[in-house]
Amino acid sequence: MSKTSIQKLNVHKWIDENEKDFLPPVCNKLMHNDQLTIMFVGGPNVRKDYHLEEGEELFYQLKGDMCLKVVEQNQQRDVIIKEGEIFLLPANIPHSPNRFENTVGFVMERRRDDKELDCLRYYQDQSTNRLFERWFHTTDLGIQLKPVIKEFFSSDEYRTGKPKADSYLQDPPVKNNEKIKLDNPFSLNDWLDQHKEELIHGHPISLFPDRFQTRVWAFPKGEHMINCSTGDVWLWQHKGNSTAKIITCDKEESLVNLELSDSIYLNVCWT
Repeated sequence: MSKTSIQKLNVHKWIDENEKDFLPPVCNKLMHNDQLTIMFVGGPNVRKDYHLEEGEELFYQLKGDMCLKVVEQNQQRDVIIKEGEIFLLPANIPHSPNRFENTVGFVMERRRDDKELDCLRYYQDQSTNRLFERWFHTTDLGIQLKPVIKEFFSSDEYRTGKPKADSYLQDPPVKNNEKIKLDNPFSLNDWLDQHKEELIHGHPISLFPDRFQTRVWAFPKGEHMINCSTGDVWLWQHKGNSTAKIITCDKEESLVNLELSDSIYLNVCWT
C-alpha cells in the first residue's frame, strides 16, 4: 500500500476471502507489512521451536482457542488464549504458538530496527536447556524461519537430542527476560463492559500499562484526534460504527465510514 493511499479493509470479509491461507501448510497471511506487521494465523500447527525477539507481540483470538507456549522466569508454561481474548507478550520472552484446527487469530508485531536480532530456538525435551538455535535479522519471518527449521530437522541435534559445541552461542546477543511475570489473557468484551462507565465519559482508555511499548486504546463515542507523529496506527472497528477524517502526508483528506470489523492502516505523520 502506498504511503499516501487510504485503504479500508473489513477484517471478517478479508479472512473469508483468504480462507485457504489459514489452512496447512501455510496457516497465515499478512494483511499489512510496514512499521507494524498485521497478520492473521490459522491452524492446526504443532511447533517445537521457540521464537525470541526484542519487540512485543499482541495476540487476539477471533475464532477458537490457541496455546502459546512460553518460557516464563526460566520455567515452561502454556498460556491458553481463548476465543475473544487478548494478550500482550513482552519482549525477550521465548514463545511457541501452537494452534488448533478451525481457529483464526490476530498477531501484531513491529518492524525490527537495523541492529536487532531474532532467534529461533529448540530446547532439550521439556526443559529450558538449549538444544539448537540460530540468530538472524528479521525482514520476512515467514520466509526466514523455513530454512532454519529445515536445518534443525536434518541436524545431529535433532537425531540425538544433545547439543554440540556450535549448537548455540554461549553468550547470546539477547538474553531472556527471566524477571517478568506474565499477565493472563483477558476477554476484550468483558474488559469493555467493566470500563463502560469510564468510556461513557468519552475518554479513550489504554488496555495495557504504559511500561509496554505497544499501545492499545479503546475509543468510545465522541470525537478523537489520533496522533501518528511517533509511529503507525492500525484502526479496527470492534463494535458499532464511526467516521474517520484522515489527512495523509500529501495533505489528501478523506472521510471514511467504518462499519463493524472495518479497519484502516494509518502511516506515521498522518492525522
